[in-house]
Amino acid sequence: MAGRREKYGQSIRGSRIAGAIAIGVLLGCVFAFLYPNGFFSPDPRSQSRPVSKSNLQVDSPNCESTEGVNMMKSENRKLSEKNAELQKQVRELNQKLQAAQQGNGRTQEQLVVSSQPQKAGPFGTVKSLRTNPPVMPDESVNPRLAKLLAEIAVGKEVIVALANSNVKSMLEVWFNSIKKVGIPNYLVVALDDTIVEFCKENDVPVYKRDPDENVDFIGKSGGNHAVSGLKFRILREFLQLGYGVLLSDVDIVYLQNPFDHLYRDSDVESMSDGHNNMTAYGYNDVFDEPSMGWARYAHTMRIWVYNSGFFYIRPTIPSIELLDRVADRLTTQPNSWDQAVFNEELAFPSHPGYVGLYASRRTMDIYLFMNSKVLFKTVRKDANLKKLKPVIVHVNYHPDKFPRMKAVVEYYVNGKQDALDAFPDGSE
Repeated sequence: MAGRREKYGQSIRGSRIAGAIAIGVLLGCVFAFLYPNGFFSPDPRSQSRPVSKSNLQVDSPNCESTEGVNMMKSENRKLSEKNAELQKQVRELNQKLQAAQQGNGRTQEQLVVSSQPQKAGPFGTVKSLRTNPPVMPDESVNPRLAKLLAEIAVGKEVIVALANSNVKSMLEVWFNSIKKVGIPNYLVVALDDTIVEFCKENDVPVYKRDPDENVDFIGKSGGNHAVSGLKFRILREFLQLGYGVLLSDVDIVYLQNPFDHLYRDSDVESMSDGHNNMTAYGYNDVFDEPSMGWARYAHTMRIWVYNSGFFYIRPTIPSIELLDRVADRLTTQPNSWDQAVFNEELAFPSHPGYVGLYASRRTMDIYLFMNSKVLFKTVRKDANLKKLKPVIVHVNYHPDKFPRMKAVVEYYVNGKQDALDAFPDGSE
């Protein structure tokens, strides 16, 4: 009995399994027919959309909607406009930031170093750079002047003097002394038409600036100080064109070629108003204040001013900044003396509320580039110094300029030994 029940149960279980398999196969066939792409198709639309020729044409990339393309172009244009507006705002912010930084006296200046970092050498062998690199010439600043300078300059250097009709007689002594020495690279910047014609008559290189109402008024009617102040604005174009300029007043007699005696190791190389080695090259001056007791003595370093009527200036960024600073101060402070402003900008260091000018400078030899105080107070009375032949003599200390200039020519050029004797040391 037990054996029969066991065989019967096994037959029932086998029938159930067979039936389940049959049902599964049937259901699989039904689902395969109804859902040929399966339950989890990546494109649900394909489950309910029959494949047809028209549907294939809609999916083709060659038949994109014109409206869709136009919408994309419109969006792209809007994005471009927004980008341009953002760039404009960034530029404006950068400009405002730069202006704010320039106005801040504590702004740290960027130092551009042309060489790689170097190790310091042994004690006593270290030498720093003193010569700033020249600017890149820009002929678009003044094509007419650029063409003229290319014809007359030697080694990208030229002597420049400003003159109007008030100094015509001194100008003649000036350019005749230059011709006598044989200096070819010099130019007169004429401030009125009379000087233009005068220079042309005497075969002197001359240049007259394009009309400028303010410059023309000062140039035609101004005195020595007013005309002297113009040179800082006018010289800027020469430097921008890449030329080194030896700026010269017209109360100067040339006895040698000054370009043979320049060092060219500084932004500005100027003659001094000093009358001996101490005053010209610097000295320790002691200030005494007795009320301070033990600390009554204060040491100061002094140097007599550079003469703004005769200096060599290289075409560098600090040099151009110097001209801009002086010209600006002379415009905004009309009662200022150009020579005082020139020296203040060169000498005053950076301090709270003020950023100084980082320009290198050199003082010329006072016996080669001689002022009239040195000549008439010292040199003419010294047997040894009288044997020296200076490069130039600048009659800057005396108001009777024209007769003293002629006397200098008589003494040094024509050899008249007593030509200087009749004049007093000062302006008595």
